[in-house]
Amino acid sequence: MTAIEVNTSNTRAMPAVLSLTDAAVERIKHLMARSEKDTGGLRIGVKNGGCAGMEYTMDFVDEPDKFDEVIEDRGARVLIEAKAILFLFGTTMDYEVTKLRSGFVFNNPNQTSACGCGESIELTPVSADVLQRG
Repeated sequence: MTAIEVNTSNTRAMPAVLSLTDAAVERIKHLMARSEKDTGGLRIGVKNGGCAGMEYTMDFVDEPDKFDEVIEDRGARVLIEAKAILFLFGTTMDYEVTKLRSGFVFNNPNQTSACGCGESIELTPVSADVLQRG
């Protein structure tokens, strides 16, 4: 068997699919610490549903799936479902506390609209141009 040489001189780092604010990092770490069992991270995805067409999903999981994008930031571990990557590319995840509610908020450049209650969104996948510019 012969070895295959890989030319890595043309490779470039891809930007992160998702970035976390300080508040999101702290909240994820807090939730992971309070978990009754060890957790492999917070998995984020999207699913069809709601009046605008899609909804974000979040669940703590034991370990990443084979094709999850793994983001580790200041002690917080977030896993992005493979099928959600093109919908979340360039998103910033925050955690907000107001007088009436608290929760994670997604500033997503791929969001084209949202329902009135804010529970569902319409997303378009990131374009190939954006991925190539990196």
